[in-house]
Amino acid sequence: MAKEFIVETSARHAHVTQETLEVLFGAGYQLTVKKALSQPGQFASGEKITVVGEKSETKMSILGPCRSANQVEISATDARSLGIKAPVRESGDIAGSGSCKLVGPAGEVELKEGVIVAKRHIHMTPEDAKELGVENGQIVKVLVDSNAGRKLVFDDTVVRVSEKYALAMHIDTDEANAALCGPDQKGTIVG
Repeated sequence: MAKEFIVETSARHAHVTQETLEVLFGAGYQLTVKKALSQPGQFASGEKITVVGEKSETKMSILGPCRSANQVEISATDARSLGIKAPVRESGDIAGSGSCKLVGPAGEVELKEGVIVAKRHIHMTPEDAKELGVENGQIVKVLVDSNAGRKLVFDDTVVRVSEKYALAMHIDTDEANAALCGPDQKGTIVG
């Protein structure tokens, strides 16, 4: 039997620079850890911001730690609702992506780019990659069987390999809803 791995639903969230964080929350502000995430060193913070698009706005959490570039990750449904043209991209590939305004309790930041629909992907260590017979950047198909009558194969899934990762697949809320994914959802590479 092929090795199974956890399939996690990545809800809308933002990554911000320290500079942006301080504009939004005040000089010297630091993110607070609300909950550790599956990827080592990553966490959901207690801080929320408002993301404003052309049609509407929504609140979302900031994930930490701070990064070298601002990035907002939303689903395609969120993008339509907010009125933001957000392309499907790998994390970090923000050149020419969607724009929005970030609003915090102390200030606002206009992002000329940085809003994406995150491309589905699997984080794994080099050891996991060897065991699964895949390599960094490879595109694979992943079978997700939620046992809710919605078995689904996610094609065009990017493999991301690093010593800093833990084995987990990330999909957005639209994708999770399409497969009726629940907690402790598992997936298997099938091609």
